[in-house]
Amino acid sequence: MKLKDKILVFFVGIMAVLVVVLTVFSALGFRRFSIYNTERHARSVADTVKVGLTESMIHGTIDKRQQFLARLSSVAGVKQVRVVRGPAVVRQFGPGLPGEGVANPNVMTVLATGREAFDIAEADDDLIFHAVIPYVANDQGVPNCLQCHQVAVGTVLGAVSIDISLAEVRRQGIIAVIVVSLAVFLVALVALALLRRMMAPLSATAEAVQNVTLQAVGGNFAGRISQHRNDEVGDIALNINRLMEFLEREMTTIRTRVGQLMGHQVTEGGNQLVHTTEMVESLVEVSQFKQAIEEDQTKLEIYQRLADMLQRKYDFKRFSIYEIAASKNRMTPILVDGELGAACRHCDPQVTIDANFCRARRTGHEVDAVDFPGLCTMFRPGAAGDTHICLPITQSGSAGCVVQIVIAADETGLAGLMAPFVSVYLREAGPVLEAKRLMEHLRENALRDSLTGLYNRRFLEEYVGTMVSGSQRRKSAFSVLMLDLDFFKQVNDTHGHEAGDKVIKTLADILMRNVRTSDMAVRYGGEEFLLLLMDTGGDAAMKVAEKIRGEVEATKIPLPGGMLQKTISIGVAEFPNDSDTFWQVVKFADVALYKAKSGGRNRVVRFLPEMWDASENY
Repeated sequence: MKLKDKILVFFVGIMAVLVVVLTVFSALGFRRFSIYNTERHARSVADTVKVGLTESMIHGTIDKRQQFLARLSSVAGVKQVRVVRGPAVVRQFGPGLPGEGVANPNVMTVLATGREAFDIAEADDDLIFHAVIPYVANDQGVPNCLQCHQVAVGTVLGAVSIDISLAEVRRQGIIAVIVVSLAVFLVALVALALLRRMMAPLSATAEAVQNVTLQAVGGNFAGRISQHRNDEVGDIALNINRLMEFLEREMTTIRTRVGQLMGHQVTEGGNQLVHTTEMVESLVEVSQFKQAIEEDQTKLEIYQRLADMLQRKYDFKRFSIYEIAASKNRMTPILVDGELGAACRHCDPQVTIDANFCRARRTGHEVDAVDFPGLCTMFRPGAAGDTHICLPITQSGSAGCVVQIVIAADETGLAGLMAPFVSVYLREAGPVLEAKRLMEHLRENALRDSLTGLYNRRFLEEYVGTMVSGSQRRKSAFSVLMLDLDFFKQVNDTHGHEAGDKVIKTLADILMRNVRTSDMAVRYGGEEFLLLLMDTGGDAAMKVAEKIRGEVEATKIPLPGGMLQKTISIGVAEFPNDSDTFWQVVKFADVALYKAKSGGRNRVVRFLPEMWDASENY
């Protein structure tokens, strides 16, 4: 029920109660007033009877008193007048005329007590007011009662019984009550009409406020309230209109600015308040996401966070994250459907060989095959109706990564709405990924030898803890090979440093061909190299070393002045059989290398405990 109706119902109820109360009180008041007047009337008649009877006794016409009483009964409203003799009069003068005896108990009570008695009774469709008024002897006036009656003062000589009809009084009372009720009812109607007229602007304003606030809750702040009056109600409408104008202006500004930050085109319609709140919340989440990835150590951790965002926040199950190697023009799948290192699944594998086949990488723009089907010819749908959106991650002005989202036919609408939010995450991730990639590149350069591409001694120092822990955890041995080219200084002195560099590179190539991916080749310094053969004992390491020695000896290196052949000496030690300390094992391999050098070079020597002389300064 509306406020206006509630107020009207309330006041109608109040007015109805007021009319009923006034009617009841009017009826009761009129009844009391009528009874009071009737009592006075009855007393007047009784006094008239007393005077008349006294005069009759003085003039000797007391025997004609019935005619006198009959004339009194003909007075308007008086039904009957009777005189009843008291016991004292009966004793003195006899019982009197017929009808003057005791007729009812009220008369007897009045004769006994000397007090008036009044009652009302229904009789033959008439309402009768019955009054019994005593005639008490007194010695006042001339003549007085004691001159005729032999009684004491205060003796009840008799009683006057009077019946007065109240039918006309009742009829007039009912008419009066009806008139009063109608008057009150009419006044109530006028009051209600005035109230309704006064409430109309307030009710209209309240309804308009409700509509405007409901629109505001729905994100629409364009609603306004008509100002009907210039009082407080009008001020409410004016102030609410100002509030709505302010909210509409500021919300539009916020939506526009947030949309610009997100790179999202703000659309009209829908709940703009909810849309703005969602965009602001997304910006907060993106800020938290950026802070998190900035604290990550590697690119892989960032890629994993991107995958978690796609899966958990936006419920994308099928997607690919590609990393682009610009120098090689290749794309490498990092995560496919949340699986690390999986093969290319939703694109033609050609994109992994030539990144220019990827439209998003080539243009640096979003590829929206939802709105433009067939836009990218490299997409390979997994099911009928599948489409995709590819979002590039810009790094240094070009696409450094590409995120491909595969969308089922029944998810295109929702995916189109979520894509701008995903783009915000990718835009924030781009600079961080670029920084991580640069740091990894710098770190890689710092840990590798620039001439051979092999790891350098610094990398070995950082890696040794991990390597030893893994070996101890697996309870397996690994071997250390220390290698040194024989008479390498002569190459530089005779053929120059360029020839020396070529010899070093050739040796590095031979080493890489003869070790596994789990092994490690390190340029230890100058012409000295170190090999770590994981999960390899001393005997197996001797065979690998001998194979390398033989291949080096057989290798002919072309130089401008002819062909050059070199030999190499190798020392072998085993962890943890020779020592459970890594750097001690390296020192033992170096001792074995020293024995190989001193034994004639071009040979492989296995470390033996008797080779160690603690007094020597190795």
